[in-house]
Amino acid sequence: MSRTEEIAEGAGPFTTRLTWRLADGGAAVWESRRARKRGLLGVRAADEREARSRPADGVSVGRLRRLNAIAASAFTIGGGFFALGAGVAVFGPGDATGAWIYFVGGLFFNTGGYTSLLQSVNAPRQDTGTAGLVSPRWRWWSYEPSRIDWLSTFVLFVGTLVFGVDLVSSLLQGLSVQQVDTLVWAPDVVGCVLFLVSGHLALVEVCHGRPRALPRDLGWWIVAVNQLGSALFLVSALAAFTRPATGSAVNVDIADWGTLAGALCFSVAGVLQAFEHP
Repeated sequence: MSRTEEIAEGAGPFTTRLTWRLADGGAAVWESRRARKRGLLGVRAADEREARSRPADGVSVGRLRRLNAIAASAFTIGGGFFALGAGVAVFGPGDATGAWIYFVGGLFFNTGGYTSLLQSVNAPRQDTGTAGLVSPRWRWWSYEPSRIDWLSTFVLFVGTLVFGVDLVSSLLQGLSVQQVDTLVWAPDVVGCVLFLVSGHLALVEVCHGRPRALPRDLGWWIVAVNQLGSALFLVSALAAFTRPATGSAVNVDIADWGTLAGALCFSVAGVLQAFEHP
């Protein structure tokens, strides 16, 4: 089943949807997120009005299911630990317990970020000669910045690593105000910005261009809830800045409650992600 012409959609240099006409009069549609998350390709015969979903091969489907389960669980649990850490900060004794809870939650975020990148690296690719998806050779890493899904998940993973610097530094004792702002606050803000950049790229991917509301699309809800969580994390980080003149944070309540609300967003998105599978 050969193809004739191609119609590409997306934003800037990124292609998020590709439609090609088939020689028999039908059409096939490849969508970046749908292929990466569900392993599906839309195919419509010449005499059909609605496209049918054609799944990828069994190897790809199995990979996607396993990777999605790990990533969804990691973000759900990681968000839960962050929410617990914020709860301890608000209602707890105010000791180092919360910092250790955040640290454990950060390890789950690292896992979720890297697994999301693996899902992009090993996503089934559209066959260059037929209307179908093929399974690539398994890889633990790739460099594909021209793909929006790879770039989004890579930035997300880097963001989780930067958060790790913040979380490890927060365990240190006897830091000066300048050291707290440099080792804890600055990585926190950078990590939040990277999360927001990743989320914007994910919105462009799912919307095939300018971000807009797609309330009937599960993938859009996952990305939108994550983006809300990232925005709340950034507000929390800005409020946690320690002023050198006073040695106190700008607003502790906003910092703690922003972290709590943002963490719950990531947990909710993680639960939703568990349903976005082949």
